[in-house]
Amino acid sequence: MRTNDLTNAVLADLRKPRPYPAVTLVVPTHRTKPDRFQDPVRLRNVIAEAGRRLADDPQVSAAVRNDVMAQLEAAESEIDLVYALDTLVVFAARDEHQFWHLSRSTDTERIVVDDTFLTRNLVAAKAQYRPYWVLTFAEDKARLWSGSGEQLTEEQRYGFPVESETNLSERERASRTGDFTTGYRDEAALQHLRAVDAGLSKALENEPRPLLVAGLQHGLSALADVGTHAAREALAAVPKGGLANARASVVFEAVAPARAELLRARGDEALARLGSAIGRNEFVAGIDEVWRAAREGRLALLVVEEPYRQKVRLVGGHLAPAPDDAHSDASGEVYDDIVDETVEAALATEAEVVFVGDGALAEHGRIAGVVRYTWAG
Repeated sequence: MRTNDLTNAVLADLRKPRPYPAVTLVVPTHRTKPDRFQDPVRLRNVIAEAGRRLADDPQVSAAVRNDVMAQLEAAESEIDLVYALDTLVVFAARDEHQFWHLSRSTDTERIVVDDTFLTRNLVAAKAQYRPYWVLTFAEDKARLWSGSGEQLTEEQRYGFPVESETNLSERERASRTGDFTTGYRDEAALQHLRAVDAGLSKALENEPRPLLVAGLQHGLSALADVGTHAAREALAAVPKGGLANARASVVFEAVAPARAELLRARGDEALARLGSAIGRNEFVAGIDEVWRAAREGRLALLVVEEPYRQKVRLVGGHLAPAPDDAHSDASGEVYDDIVDETVEAALATEAEVVFVGDGALAEHGRIAGVVRYTWAG
């Protein structure tokens, strides 16, 4: 499955506790030759290492180990790496397995054995797949596209596609002479602009999403001038013509830089919300404080540096960094990666989770959040 298949319901099901051991494998993969030739070997090696870990785990009986390994091997046989993207995530527990191809890179392999699956990579990929609209606008035709990650699907609702009744010879004359303003003064052209704006208004009202508008600059300006509000709400304009009849792949390539800017803007917006929360005493930072807020269900927003991971020991209700070889014992429970635990807890209480670049939260311990309320006293 791919990120487009990742719904909130699917995520919630993946986060449910499983009988120990629940195994998560994260494997970097490649889309093109010759790098993709190494992917099957890398996957096989990661599965073999997972088997060694289960064999060395005193909590895992031979029967359970054989069951989970059979699930991992079944997943391996079903995975067609011809369709690999940037990361492969495999989940396996007793009597179940599934795998996900993600359009999001990871640096290294990971093997996590716990009583839940590790969904952090899926959450980060889903954040990149926030739905968006793309309008491709021309003087004679406008199409609306529903976007999710790298997939664009033409929208057939809300009155789209909108085709103009303007005399095409007039439009062609305007294109040759550059007299575009005169062309947009005729009633048919104005009706076309209004119809497009009305369709956009309906789409944005029923399904609010970021909007990208692509077309020649004079057309975009005319649409913004005539429209009541819809075209003016575009978060990015792509001044490029010839897209009204283009294939989805061509449209996606044209708007890719603008979409990347949207993703950066979302991270900037999250950081700005953190800054505002400081002044309202609704700000938490550092893994110990953020983790406790997440477990208490108080987080409204969690912001995490993408590469941040931390092994800790829980002592007296607080977290302390732990070495890589630490294990749970009488001195306290050890969490292999408390950042993943915090993300899981935040999602379970419907907090928004945003991943930002390395160093973006350097002054706040690499993880921070906005709380819904603070404790009195």
